[in-house]
Amino acid sequence: MPTHSLARWLFLRALGAVYLVAFLSLWVQIAGLIGSRGILPAASLLEWVGARTGPERYRALPTLFWLFPTDAGLHLLCGGGAVLSVLLILGIAPMPVLFLLWVFYLSLVTVGQDFLGFQWDGLLLEVGLLAVFLAPPGLRPRMPTESPVPPPALWLLRWLLFRLMFTSGAVKLRSGDPAWRGLTALRVHYETQPLPTWIGWIAHHLPGRLHAASTLLMFVIELAVPFLIFGPRPLRLAACVMMAGLQLMIAATGNYGFFNLLTLVLCLLLLDDGVFPARWREWMGVPAADEPWTSWSSLAVAPLALVVAVTSAIQIAGAVGLQVRWPRPMAALYRAVAPLRTFNPYGLFAVMTTSRPEILIEGSRDGADWRPYAFRWKPGDPRQRPGFVAPHMPRLDWQMWFAALGSCEDSPWFQAFVGRLLEGSPPVVGLLARDPFPEGPPRFIRSTLHDYRFTDVKTLRADGTWWRSRPMGPFCSTMTAAAEGP
Repeated sequence: MPTHSLARWLFLRALGAVYLVAFLSLWVQIAGLIGSRGILPAASLLEWVGARTGPERYRALPTLFWLFPTDAGLHLLCGGGAVLSVLLILGIAPMPVLFLLWVFYLSLVTVGQDFLGFQWDGLLLEVGLLAVFLAPPGLRPRMPTESPVPPPALWLLRWLLFRLMFTSGAVKLRSGDPAWRGLTALRVHYETQPLPTWIGWIAHHLPGRLHAASTLLMFVIELAVPFLIFGPRPLRLAACVMMAGLQLMIAATGNYGFFNLLTLVLCLLLLDDGVFPARWREWMGVPAADEPWTSWSSLAVAPLALVVAVTSAIQIAGAVGLQVRWPRPMAALYRAVAPLRTFNPYGLFAVMTTSRPEILIEGSRDGADWRPYAFRWKPGDPRQRPGFVAPHMPRLDWQMWFAALGSCEDSPWFQAFVGRLLEGSPPVVGLLARDPFPEGPPRFIRSTLHDYRFTDVKTLRADGTWWRSRPMGPFCSTMTAAAEGP
């Protein structure tokens, strides 16, 4: 039987690196997003919930932030998470460290509201919790003497990878979107995705037949290849290569935070120690064969496996469109674990976005001279080349993409954002590329929609513009700062 000690060693340290990226990325934005002078203050959320609920508030919002609902508390969670991530990378007390990492990240996701509701936030929570049961116990476990890899935990993580990939393909077909069914989605995807890269610009101009072939290949990888996870070793290794290749192509053409990196980390668990050079195995002290795993470890995983089985059954049924009347105990369990935000459905771009509206924001101190607010990563200046920012996750830039797809009323957070700009809130203005009003905040702010499209090669060479922009009209009514007192 192949061993998985080295694969687990790599997986845990790579997961530590993902956690480190996630915490550091959030840390540099946290004050502007959910701090006391941020767009959606986390403390205000707890205050609102606390005023309307009793002890059940702690179940509805499971977060350590209840203990210290201040900006210092948010920084402590981010900084503490970064320190724990380094400990995991160093292999120090991996089991308790992984549990604390899950608690810290859950605490932030719980109060993050619109800014921490992305699928990869939930995926990191689920991977992190399952990894607790995969990790070896002890303060400084060493590969020659550490406990064997428990197969139940290993297969729970492989099952998660299956769910992630399969449901991502299933929701696209179930949506009935003609762009997916007609294999034309990639003709617009590179241009309309939230934060494309310059390689995405190049991919957009590839021939339509290649887009169709790429879409078909994506469906094969997402719908058929995941079943190879449960096949013999050669098929499982082939699945690893194909799914990893898809993630690398997605990462090359678009910025999706740490999502692609985290999925690649999951793919490591499809490997066994036999794929690594013999000198690596000898140097690391990899055992020739796994020892039998103990009964206590299987008992510890059993309740978690039950939760995963129930939640994933309900989610996969929904993804493929099955109408099932679930037994009451299953439905009750599904509702009970929902506040943990850990056992989640997956699937991006179920319906392909075919246009790209962008919100441009301008401020003025006198109502006549208007100055634009520039974002760090989202399209604005047509001459700014689409860049690479992943695995950093610029959460405000991402939310601006979602807001542009709806109306002003659909995004209350956007109105709060504009209100903070009118106040000149330093942490909120700090989320932008620069402050156009260093002398003091504006009195008026207006927002307009513009249709953005990639330019062609000829235009790029002629005037250096990557985007062409066409005005579409106002997004929100012009907002005005409150009048100053006498």
